[in-house]
Amino acid sequence: MRTTLDIPKSLLHEARKIAAREGTTLRALVQEGLQKIIAEKTRRPAFHLRKVSFGGRGLRPALRDVGWERLRSLAYWERGGSWLTRTPFLR
Repeated sequence: MRTTLDIPKSLLHEARKIAAREGTTLRALVQEGLQKIIAEKTRRPAFHLRKVSFGGRGLRPALRDVGWERLRSLAYWERGGSWLTRTPFLR
């Protein structure tokens, strides 16, 4: 397919020099460049987990040796968790 592009003279001059040096055509160089840009733009960005910690001192001493199940039930107590999970040291 043919198309017309307006390219600055300096850019075209540099592209022709590179094509000649590499023994390829300007057409092949433009296609390679477009393929690289398209691949770069369509690639998903890497996932980065935000740091959301705060300046606390960790768990309360009474909770340091409590298992995960107990911690989870305490965390959900006010959201409909069991009344059995209520403990006096959380007040």
